Amino acid sequence: MTAATPQTTSTATNVMARETAHVLQVYKRNPVVFERGRGCYLYDGAGRGYLDLVSGVGVAALGHAHPRLAAAIADQAATLLHTSNLYYHPLQGQLATRLADLSGLPRAFFCNSGAEAIEACLKFARRYWHARNGARRGFVAFDHSFHGRTIGALSITWDDHYRAPFAPLLADVQFVSPNDPQALAQAVTESTAAVVLEPLQGEGGVRPFSREMAAAISEACRRSGALLIADEIQCGLGRTGRPFYSSHLGLTPDLMAVGKALGAGVPIAAALFSEHVATAASFGDHGSTYGGNLLACRAALVFLEELIDRDLIGHVATVGAQFERNLQAIAARQPMVRELRGAGLIWGLDLDRPALPVVDAALDLGLLVNRTSDTVVRMLPPYVISASEVDEACALLERALATVAEEKR
Repeated sequence: MTAATPQTTSTATNVMARETAHVLQVYKRNPVVFERGRGCYLYDGAGRGYLDLVSGVGVAALGHAHPRLAAAIADQAATLLHTSNLYYHPLQGQLATRLADLSGLPRAFFCNSGAEAIEACLKFARRYWHARNGARRGFVAFDHSFHGRTIGALSITWDDHYRAPFAPLLADVQFVSPNDPQALAQAVTESTAAVVLEPLQGEGGVRPFSREMAAAISEACRRSGALLIADEIQCGLGRTGRPFYSSHLGLTPDLMAVGKALGAGVPIAAALFSEHVATAASFGDHGSTYGGNLLACRAALVFLEELIDRDLIGHVATVGAQFERNLQAIAARQPMVRELRGAGLIWGLDLDRPALPVVDAALDLGLLVNRTSDTVVRMLPPYVISASEVDEACALLERALATVAEEKR
């Protein structure tokens, strides 16, 4: 694949100008306009190819223009898109059954985004205690957490950069270090409705929880009776080479939020519930106009067929191990890399300087990565990435790191 430079055609300039004039300016976009994709590559209007290690921030798990997914979406669009949750349709139950089999949580509420799934988990954690005539309203979350940008999700998101402009948020939220079991034990009390964690934190810098901390979380919940909410939106559904990272840590969540990869590009998410939490729900407690529509469910079923029935998850584990070896070698050769963190196909290189120049240098070379937590280069490639594409991506990434190191001299 030849090197790519940011697109500067007149068409791209017009697209950017139109957005600047009429789209709410909350995204600081890179200067490229993508028009098509295939597999792990995106192409701009000039036909330049970019190897995609962002995958729509972990969404395009099957890559771009996946043939089975595209055919299923087209077939469903020509059959029936949406009926609302006033009626039954044949796909929600099928999808809920597959998610129950995969997660061990027997009930699902379907929505459209990860933040919506988190909101549902927060609501039903409180609903659970309300049904028991309890006054438990508090939540315990963790430093470096990111759970979304809606008011409830933002309330359990740690970084004040996201929170401060929208205060006051939900009260009764405490944050503790993910490396301090004693602080956790003190924070979780009989007024705590739930403990909320990302088993492998994504936006906070690709930070996996340790087994020791996971054991402390389980013990705190057992002792206090608090529920456990696992946010597996970014790290779940095969991203780490396992169905869910919480089970890898020995955690047994009462509620779980999933999304991103689930629709492989079609918006869908779900809140998953244990039976004892689900029994607290009553008709009318929650709802979603678009949640669980036929198109989204069809896409999710295709994704799960690929992940489980066709053993894409096994492929993730294999190429993920190769990716880790390559990145470890890069970290050993490049002094600016302080630490490598991650699992499977979610990795972060923590640098001794801001990561944005590396992201920009990679874009110039035709590689898409992104920055998180200021100093971390994050990689979330499609699950279908091949061994040769892993090697190509790592070679381009090391060139980007070397370019930035040279420029700083």
